[in-house]
Amino acid sequence: MVGFVPQFRIAEAARLLGVSDDTVRRWVRAGLLTEHVDASGRKVLDGAELAAFARRGADTSPDPTGVARSARNRFVGLVTEVVTDAVMAKVELQCGPNRIVSLMSSEAVAELGLEPGVLAVAVVKATQVIVEIPAAPTEEAG
Repeated sequence: MVGFVPQFRIAEAARLLGVSDDTVRRWVRAGLLTEHVDASGRKVLDGAELAAFARRGADTSPDPTGVARSARNRFVGLVTEVVTDAVMAKVELQCGPNRIVSLMSSEAVAELGLEPGVLAVAVVKATQVIVEIPAAPTEEAG
């Protein structure tokens, strides 16, 4: 599979980018993305070009804390749910298209004043990140 560059149909690209099919078509018409025709005659976008476009267009909200950290994975978003018991809490944030869930003490939730609608920053410093790819389509499904 080395050297294989995936292609994505307009609808797939739209889902990956979190926009509508029409938005992707507008980007193609504007020359921001290049449309190709695959062996089956379908309109597709090159995966590497789509990835570069997604990276350029990533809307990163500024971190309101102004605190410098070594962690590079910082997700600014809104608290959407807080579930607490006597000891622990589950805090959910919506950071752009990403849902981040954190488990922490109920005491920390109270001290930070976390509740739905609060602006917060999820800082992720992981020693292990798992990357998966979908299974290759079979000839019957392709």
